Amino acid sequence: MDAADLLRDTFGRVPKLAHGAVDGLTEGELSARVDSEANTVAWLLWHTGRGQDAQLAEAFGTEQVWETGGWRERFGLPLPAGSTGYGHSSREVAAVRAPAALLTGYVEAVAAAADEALGGVGPDDLDRVVDTRWDPPVTLGVRLVSVVGDALAHLGQAAYVRGLLLRAR
Repeated sequence: MDAADLLRDTFGRVPKLAHGAVDGLTEGELSARVDSEANTVAWLLWHTGRGQDAQLAEAFGTEQVWETGGWRERFGLPLPAGSTGYGHSSREVAAVRAPAALLTGYVEAVAAAADEALGGVGPDDLDRVVDTRWDPPVTLGVRLVSVVGDALAHLGQAAYVRGLLLRAR
């Protein structure tokens, strides 16, 4: 297995986990909070997609699926167009409301774009510096590990919240 295959396999697992995190939840439960400041399943999935989309587009010099695929319009959220969820207030978290099919559809669209971008990645590409704002500068390899790590962490949180909501029924 080469680097591109490994990365494609890893990023390709995200949609399956997203589907599992929303399975059996009502639209109301997707937006429910287990306490007054907790993230919702809807916000966690939306943020997973937005975080991957924005960071991969920047790293590969492509457009975000959020814009090119019409996802911003489909979600119709009362948030700035470029919002990804980083630093969101409790009020902004609560504003992210969407049905499961829309949430998972966006995650799938981002995964498809990631698969395409990752298909041409070779070992030398992983050492390319993609962000000089950090010391040391961030390479593509480090950014990809960070992006998928964040996605998996958020999906684990969403699965946990799902379990709490199902248990509370």
